[in-house]
Amino acid sequence: MLDRYAVMGFPISHSLSPVIHQQFAEQTGQKISYEAIEVRPESFDQAVEEFFNAGGQGINCTVPLKELAFKKADQLTERAKLSGAVNTLKRMEDGSLLGDNTDGIGLMTDLCKNLGLSLAGKRILVLGAGGATRGILGPLLEARPECLFLANRTIEKAQKLKAVFAPLGALDVSTYEDLLGNKFDLIINATSASLSGDVPPLPNGILAKQAVCYDLAYSKKPTAFTVWGKEKGAVLSVGGLGMLIEQAAQAFYIWRSVRPDTKPVVNKINTAGGH
Repeated sequence: MLDRYAVMGFPISHSLSPVIHQQFAEQTGQKISYEAIEVRPESFDQAVEEFFNAGGQGINCTVPLKELAFKKADQLTERAKLSGAVNTLKRMEDGSLLGDNTDGIGLMTDLCKNLGLSLAGKRILVLGAGGATRGILGPLLEARPECLFLANRTIEKAQKLKAVFAPLGALDVSTYEDLLGNKFDLIINATSASLSGDVPPLPNGILAKQAVCYDLAYSKKPTAFTVWGKEKGAVLSVGGLGMLIEQAAQAFYIWRSVRPDTKPVVNKINTAGGH
C-alpha cells in the first residue's frame, strides 16, 4: 500500500508538484503516490477530512487555500504562525494535523544556495503584501539585509505586515510611487500580476548595479516581471521554479524524514521546458 499525498488548489491542473514529488520519491526510494486535487475554497474542509480519513498522510496547499489550511491545522510551526498561511499539512501519529509553511525556506535556499547570492547588508524590495509575502518576510529579515522595503498599491496592507514582523526587524513600507530615488540590490515580486502580463508601476532607476530580480511566480514562458528585470538591466532575472522545487523538498522532508537532492529535478524540468 503506497502512502498517499496530494496537492490541493484551485485551479490545479498546471501544478508541477506531482512530477516533482514523484522524482523525489524515485530518487530516495520512497514508496508514495502523489496527486493533484482541484478543491474550491468552500469545500476545502470536507476535502481535507475525506483525504486523511481515507488514509492520506500529507497535503500541500496552494492558492487560494493556504489561509484555510492555517485555520485547519491543529498545531503550527513557528514559521507557519508568522506567515498566517500553511502550505504543508502532515498527519501526525495521533491523527492531529501539523501545519507548516515551507515557502520562506524554499526561497532562501534557491537565492542563497542555488543562485549563490548573499543577502546580508543588501537592499531588498518586496512587491505586494498578500499571502505569498507573509511566507517570505521572516527569513528575509533574518538574513540581516541593510534594509527591507515592502511596497504595495495600498499602504494599509503593508503597514499591517510591518506590525506583525516588527519583532524580527525593521520593515520599511511604501507605495510604488514613493520608491522613487531608492536603489535595490534584489527585487522580489510577490504579486500574482505578472502571470497576467502586468508589472507593478515601479519608478525608473530603481535597480542598483548588479541587481537581481526574482519572481515568486513561475510559468513556462518568462513572466512579465522577469522580462521587465532583463529590460531594466538586472544581471539576473528569474522566475520561481527553484523556489517551487526547494519548498517541495522541504515538505517531502517533513513528511518522510529524507532530504531529496533538488538539482537533478531542476535540470529535468528545465530540460523539459517546464512540462
